[in-house]
Amino acid sequence: MNKGLLIILISLLISPGISYSQEYSEVYNEINSYKADQGALLRKYPQKYSGIHLDRMASFYQSWTSKLGSIKFNSLSLQGKVDFVLLQRNINRDQFFLKEQRQQYEEIKTYLPFEAELNTLITERGRGKALKAEATAGQYDALHNQIKELKTTVEKGAKLPYRISGQAAEAVKQFQEGLKDVHEFYSGYDPLYSWWCQKPFEKLNSTLTEYAALLKSYRAEDKTMDDGSGIIGTPIGQEALKKSLEFEFIAYSPQELLKIAEREFAWCEKEMLQASKEMGHGNNWKAALEQVKQTYPEPGSQPELVTKLAEEAITFLEERDMVTIPDLAKETWRMRMLSPEEQLISPFFLGGEQVRISYPTDAMEHETKMMSLRGNNPHFSKAVVHHELIPGHHLQQFMNQRHKPYRWPFRTPFWTEGWALYWEMVLYDAGFPTSPEDKVGMLFWRMHRCARIIFSINYHTGKMTPQQCINFLVDKVGHERDNAAAEVRRSLMGNYGPLYQMAYMLGGLQIRALRQELVDTGKMTEKHFHDQILKENNMPIEILRMIMTEESPKKDHKPFWKF
Repeated sequence: MNKGLLIILISLLISPGISYSQEYSEVYNEINSYKADQGALLRKYPQKYSGIHLDRMASFYQSWTSKLGSIKFNSLSLQGKVDFVLLQRNINRDQFFLKEQRQQYEEIKTYLPFEAELNTLITERGRGKALKAEATAGQYDALHNQIKELKTTVEKGAKLPYRISGQAAEAVKQFQEGLKDVHEFYSGYDPLYSWWCQKPFEKLNSTLTEYAALLKSYRAEDKTMDDGSGIIGTPIGQEALKKSLEFEFIAYSPQELLKIAEREFAWCEKEMLQASKEMGHGNNWKAALEQVKQTYPEPGSQPELVTKLAEEAITFLEERDMVTIPDLAKETWRMRMLSPEEQLISPFFLGGEQVRISYPTDAMEHETKMMSLRGNNPHFSKAVVHHELIPGHHLQQFMNQRHKPYRWPFRTPFWTEGWALYWEMVLYDAGFPTSPEDKVGMLFWRMHRCARIIFSINYHTGKMTPQQCINFLVDKVGHERDNAAAEVRRSLMGNYGPLYQMAYMLGGLQIRALRQELVDTGKMTEKHFHDQILKENNMPIEILRMIMTEESPKKDHKPFWKF
């Protein structure tokens, strides 16, 4: 071995930092391989509504089920057993949703008779196969005619069910993207291809666009899917919701979670009434909320306020020695403004290393400006800035990149958002809000997290429409209507999973319960507790609890913890 390399390896092993054995488990290589192999196949076969994709991924997941079977679980360390259970969970979850995907494919494949032909073109293009240009032009022309006939057939038939309509349109778009990739690969590089195929491709591409648009629009009216709000999501139903909770190791039914949300909401209302009385509004807490909304800063001064609130939170934490905050984490956060288009989905802050600020711009209509101003007042922001930066998402990401980063495939919003929400609870109890107005601002967000659980579960089980979700946020929490619409749009159309919005409060409650078990009983200091959570990286909280209580999971671990 090279002498210099040997010295480096020895220095790493004897350094005062965390050792290799602490940072990586025996299942480390399998975790990395699974994620890398899965990514390679998904890039190779990106048309998810196709037989070739479904068959290949099913074979892949089955092969990994067999690989896990060869690992001697009982001989693993606690960290290794945890990683085994989490990797097994990922494989089982991916298999489950692939089966659902196959069911969806079976429902729409009659609208994709060109699937095999386009898949062959796309796959051969990936290997750079030389095309016979004249024959390919004739193939494009024949496909164009076939799809024109398909359009006529669809228009003559009954209107499509809402879900099938959207999935069929999405599948066509995926094949269209694959065809565009074929065309861009050969066009300009193969002169015969360009000469023969340019016009036939343009006709085929245009027809595919029209066909996808027809499939999406030619659907039966369904008020549960399109209630006039313009927000169209995909409710997954009771059984899929229960299965999703099981994959997150949540040992509660959706109905039990609703009761938890209602209990927490009642606590928030009680606290809100007390703050309202201190502000002179008696039991009319919505009047107190409106007063707080009117404290918005002058246009142009929001970034300065964000910096002040960020530094205030860091000082508060360090004075009480609540969590380790590396100097580089304090140095490297920064900010940018969200565009008006982004604010349609994110009416408040987004965070991480870069906090993204939602605030009105000069081009907005006056009413929209005022809603954004009221919704981004300093007392609301007092809870949101530390949620996004330190000790929230920026500190999380900073530590995730430096401690057990191989666990990133196990990420869950119950850890990501739960940690940031947990700190809203801890700081509230520790006296971070210094006035009743601050309490109103922080409680507004806490009520909102409870409401997210309620409207998410009710939406996905078919009991609320998007417009009813908006009305619920306005009437029950006190949101500005545009901001409520943006929140629901984000929840249902923002590429978030069905559990994401309920994970804030529920994850926070899980970590708080774990704190009560370990810190309040004197088994751990507060700082050690917080530091270990960050250093174990992202995972379901029930499994994190097993690490921190040194309790080994079973090989076929099922959720059991009642938090």
